[in-house]
Amino acid sequence: MASKIRLSVAVGDYEIIRALKEGAVEADGLDLVVLTGHGPRERHWRMARNQEFDVCEFNVGGYLMSRDHGEPLAAIPVFLHRRFRHGFAFVNVDSGIKTPKDLIGKRVGGTNFQPAGNIWLRGIFEQHYGVPHKEITWVVDRSEDVPFDPPSGLKIEMIPAGKSMDTMLAEGEIPAMINPYIPQPMVDGDKRVARLFPDYKAVEREYFQQTGIFPIMHVTVIKQEIVDKYPWIPTNLMQAFEESKKIAYKRMENPRIVPLAWFRHFLEEQEEILGQDPWVYGLGEINKKTLETLMQYSQEQGLLGRKMSLDELFVGSEAHS
Repeated sequence: MASKIRLSVAVGDYEIIRALKEGAVEADGLDLVVLTGHGPRERHWRMARNQEFDVCEFNVGGYLMSRDHGEPLAAIPVFLHRRFRHGFAFVNVDSGIKTPKDLIGKRVGGTNFQPAGNIWLRGIFEQHYGVPHKEITWVVDRSEDVPFDPPSGLKIEMIPAGKSMDTMLAEGEIPAMINPYIPQPMVDGDKRVARLFPDYKAVEREYFQQTGIFPIMHVTVIKQEIVDKYPWIPTNLMQAFEESKKIAYKRMENPRIVPLAWFRHFLEEQEEILGQDPWVYGLGEINKKTLETLMQYSQEQGLLGRKMSLDELFVGSEAHS
């Protein structure tokens, strides 16, 4: 019997990869070692700087930048993490900031400049609310995953050593923050911090109805050397991820598995708004539009030197286009 090719696969611990992780789904010809113990920051950093995994869920903005820099990476159009972003803009309640335009001229905090969620929200603010990203000073608390030189006019500053971005927001040292996560003061019920969009769900629903975009945060990258040596691997991985997702959807039909009183209501509401497969893979028309929008935002924000074709960026998608 021919031996299978062993690959390390670093991804988040999601319901849609459960069947793959537990072995209920196998990728034909592959022995996948599924690693789910890394947080996004660690996983992205280790892949961007050292390419420590054969296959890796990776910040889509970081992937675009890595390819623009000539890094030997490919990707399959498997998007394990999507999220609407309007609900991740936060303000100090005494800052006087009520609308996105109030951010102009302000210092706005965040983890770093490159997370996909931040790229999306800056782009949405600029395109839909008239807030130029260069008219804000972006305050960060960590270095970037993919090194880059900010273009002229882009203002990025690092917080002082020993400072906490969350504390700075709560105490009014910075008036606002856009972030991939919810600030700890808000988690703790600190009333000094609130969302910029109080009814963010309604705003996000309207955004989806206007654009058809459910923002993609992460792609699934593969070392280029693996694709070159085994060109069949991307398609087999695509098929395995798709089958695992289908099993997750089937599992979610049982409301008993999730400890939420109105889980079935929320699932039906999601299907009504987003359709039967919100986490659709491949390069169909809506994913093309979503990725091209993100690429446009990345270019406008100085992260991407050139616009690349999706055929250049993705492999293994022929059966899912």
